[in-house]
Amino acid sequence: MPRFFVDSDQIKDKQIEIIGQDVKHIKDVLRLLPASNITICDGKGIDYSCKISQIDDNMIKCDIIDKLVSKAEPGTKVTLFQSLVKGDKFEWVIQKSIEIGAQEIIPMQTAHCVSRLDKSKKTKSKINRWNKIAQSAAKQSGRGIIPKVTDPLSYKEAVKLASSMDLAIIAYEKEDLTNLKSTLIDFTGKNIGILIGPEGGFSEKEISLAKEEGIKTITLGPRILRSETAGIVLISNILYELGEMDL
Repeated sequence: MPRFFVDSDQIKDKQIEIIGQDVKHIKDVLRLLPASNITICDGKGIDYSCKISQIDDNMIKCDIIDKLVSKAEPGTKVTLFQSLVKGDKFEWVIQKSIEIGAQEIIPMQTAHCVSRLDKSKKTKSKINRWNKIAQSAAKQSGRGIIPKVTDPLSYKEAVKLASSMDLAIIAYEKEDLTNLKSTLIDFTGKNIGILIGPEGGFSEKEISLAKEEGIKTITLGPRILRSETAGIVLISNILYELGEMDL
């Protein structure tokens, strides 16, 4: 069933109004008609089963049939601190991590990052594009929220924020003792931060800083994963180990 996100102020009593680009998509791409059934989400984890009642040039009105909590949202909130990677790889990371279940994606500047972001208009435009990709991925995968891609943080800022979470882990190719399974055995918290390095990996200084802040280094196994692969693998395994992916 087609799925769309709306702001809470578009939900009025027993009716929801769809505006913006979704109107054109419903009319001209999906070619839906009055009485068609669609799912509308408020972006806060609530799904509404609706029936289209009116189609105008700039607005579509839908009658609410049922309301329920989205089943697509994991109970454990995973935040991905992803080091910047080249080209369209970061866009791929956004798309796939949201499909799997990431709560938020935080771009991170690290010592070995090839890509760099500043506070220019070009950077703002890129972040806007990343959030549009996030919204599209959330729609496609049936998410109950639209995970946000934030402004980039320095590594020091990222470490500070991650260390405030119930659990923070950093993937490190030189770690050979501690794995994810053992790290999660006694975990009972609600949020996890994961830090993923760039193509050149984390520096020794960066790993030392993470450890000082209580962030745990873990191995991802005997094979070296690409930066854009590591986060996807880690999110998948975290949610699986915690019973959030019933495969």
